[in-house]
Amino acid sequence: MNVLLMAYGSRGDIEPLAGLAVELRARGAKVRVCAPPDEDFARRLAGIGVPMVPVGPSARALMKAAPKPASLPQRAAEIIASQFEAGLPVAEGCDVLLATGAMPAAAGARSVAERLGIPSVSVAFQQLTLPSPRRAPLAYPGRPFPVEVTDNRALWDLDARNINALFGEALNTNRASFGLPPVEDVRGYVVGDRPWLATDPALDPVQEGLGFDVVQTGAWILPDGNPLPPELVAFLDAGAPPVYVGFGSMPLHGSQDAAGIVIEAVRAQGRRVVVSSGWADLALIDDRADCFVVGEVNHQALFGRVAAVVHHGGAGTTTTATRAGAPQVVVPQMADQPYWAGRVAELGIGVAHDGPVVTFESLSAALRTALAPETRARATAVAGSVRTDGAAVAAELLLATADR
Repeated sequence: MNVLLMAYGSRGDIEPLAGLAVELRARGAKVRVCAPPDEDFARRLAGIGVPMVPVGPSARALMKAAPKPASLPQRAAEIIASQFEAGLPVAEGCDVLLATGAMPAAAGARSVAERLGIPSVSVAFQQLTLPSPRRAPLAYPGRPFPVEVTDNRALWDLDARNINALFGEALNTNRASFGLPPVEDVRGYVVGDRPWLATDPALDPVQEGLGFDVVQTGAWILPDGNPLPPELVAFLDAGAPPVYVGFGSMPLHGSQDAAGIVIEAVRAQGRRVVVSSGWADLALIDDRADCFVVGEVNHQALFGRVAAVVHHGGAGTTTTATRAGAPQVVVPQMADQPYWAGRVAELGIGVAHDGPVVTFESLSAALRTALAPETRARATAVAGSVRTDGAAVAAELLLATADR
């Protein structure tokens, strides 16, 4: 069985594919992944022996450049074209294709499968892109919804029109060049009538009232057996559990001295700090012994040894921290991150920071709540409800899809 996993996005879009790929290979499948040509992704997939085909421009470069909203159609056209160019030869001979990530990339990936006549599945790592009468859609940059429109169904109709306006021409131009008919509803084409949702049911229960059948597999988690670096272990052993601060693939726009603010806010609580450099390039502000900086590290092992996790609210980081029983302070930057911040607050396992820009005062207040004994007790209780079999469930379903 040959399986192709196609994604374009940040680390949160690529990391789950590693967990799924391992489960697929354990069942005898041959797996390849199409992903952005960033070194982080290539190294991660190479570490588990999964071939990666680079597709499109660097996701990190796009994220750090913060391009203007007016350039979104042009960037989407480049990404869609790359899905066809790189995806078609790789998908040849595959039995099933899984598409995820940015909407235009997923549309291109599903078109590749359609062109080759192979079954495909669309998967989301959050449910905010699935139309629901109980919530409003996320607005695309440069295309805010009219303030007078408050009905969620009307807003989802506007969302569909915005997506068609942004991505429809580029998608259909590429489809036409490969003999495929035009797509009138880009979002409907990507989502389909049975989308997959790779999130944990306890952390992210599926809302009722959706007009289609959602297959919730659980989060795709790859057990990480890599040891923590000896220097980090020595730091952890040298005192009370520190607070972890890291913002993953987010560049932290608007926070001019993010490292200084977060370090001093944690110190004010009498805690030591582990700082993850990430795509925000956070660094130590002095040479005091109460701080330690890390690059890529085993979060599954580390989060079990910290007093709290301060992060951006990506689905993967939120799930890992929840599973570890670590209280959280979520500082959402964009997209689905405010949703995850809200879920953390609703569950009582941490704090949703008000907005993306941290100040010493705002982060200090959030940390006081996160470090309270009752928050730790609640986080410990919820940790036991997080499923660990999501990737295995998805692997079985994907292979069954290929068989059908």
